[in-house]
Amino acid sequence: MKLMIDDAVWGFSKIFSEFGEVVTLPGRQINRESLLDCDVLIVRSRTKVNQELLEGTKICFVGSTVAGLDHIDETYLYENNIAFTSAQGCNANAVAEYVISALANLAHDYSFDLTEKSLGIIGVGNVGRRLDVKAKQLGIITLLNDPPREQKEGTNDFVSLDNALNADIVTFHTPLTFKTPYPTHNLLGSHNFNLINKDTILINAARGGIIDEAIWEKIKTKANVIDCWENEPNINHTLQESAYWSTPHIAGHSIDAKFMGSFMIYKELCKFTQKPLNNEIKMLINADSMLIEEQTLHETLNSIYSFKDDDEAISDISKFEDYRRHYPERYEWRHFNTQFELPKNIKLF
Repeated sequence: MKLMIDDAVWGFSKIFSEFGEVVTLPGRQINRESLLDCDVLIVRSRTKVNQELLEGTKICFVGSTVAGLDHIDETYLYENNIAFTSAQGCNANAVAEYVISALANLAHDYSFDLTEKSLGIIGVGNVGRRLDVKAKQLGIITLLNDPPREQKEGTNDFVSLDNALNADIVTFHTPLTFKTPYPTHNLLGSHNFNLINKDTILINAARGGIIDEAIWEKIKTKANVIDCWENEPNINHTLQESAYWSTPHIAGHSIDAKFMGSFMIYKELCKFTQKPLNNEIKMLINADSMLIEEQTLHETLNSIYSFKDDDEAISDISKFEDYRRHYPERYEWRHFNTQFELPKNIKLF
C-alpha cells in the first residue's frame, strides 16, 4: 500500500509508516499525477479533494486530519465508493483556548472586566460548546446561537442571531456552508452588519467567508481578532492592518490538536485495513508538566503561549503560509501547572 500524505500532517512517519510506503508533499502541491500509484490520501486543509484530483487514480481511502470539510467533495467520494473520514473536533479545545487568550489580552489592554461583558457565540458545536464552558467558568455571560441545535433541542438555551450579534463580544464558530437550510456564507453580511457597532469586539476563528470582508473592512469596531480569512494566504491587507490580532489560521494548531487529528485518522485507517491499533501511538505526546507562577489570567496565558507573536510574524503577508506550515510548538493548558486557576477542559461528549 502506498500513502500520499500532506507533509504538514503531524507525526506522519511514526503514525502511518506501518501501513506501507509513505510519500509526502506540501498540501498545495498534491495533484492527480502525484496520486496515480497511491492507495491512500491523507490531507489537511490545503488540498482540494474532488473529481479533478482523484479521477483515474487508485485512491480508496481519504483522511482529513482537520475539522473543516469545505475542501472535501464528500458527494464525489461517496458516489465513487472511496472511504472518507475526517477529524471532527480534533482542534476544538485549541480554538477555544485561542479565543479565551484573546479575551484576556483585550480585557487587559482595554481595561475592562470580562465578567461585565456578554459573549455571543455563533455556532455551538465542537468549538462553541467548549468555549461556552470556559467562558462561564470565568464568569462571562454567554449568548448562544445555533439554529440546527435549537431545532433539535428547543429554544431555552439559545438566542436569535440578531440577539447574539448585539453582544459586547461576538465570535464565530460555524462551518462554512452554502446549502440550505443553514447556509453560513456571509452569515454576517449586508443584511445584518448594522448590528455591529464601534463598541463591538468581533472574532472570526472559524472559516473565511462567514463574515463579508468587503463590508467588515469598512466597519469601525472596538477590536477585531481574525484568524480565518477569505482567499488565504492572500489575505485582506486593510483588515490585517486594523486588527487587534491578525493570525494565519493557527487557532487550532496546538500540538495536542495536530496529534489528535492524525490519531483519529490512524484509528479509522486501522479499521479500514483491519489492522490492530498500536497502543504506543497514544503516547506520542507525553510532555513534562510545566510550572507557570503568574497570578493573573492575562499573564498566565501569555506565559503559556503568546499569540501576539503569531500576529507579528505575519506583519509581512508573504510569510503567511510559510509561518503556518512551520508553526512553533504550542501545548494546550492541560500540560501546565498554574498558580492562576484556568478554566478546566471538560469532556463534553
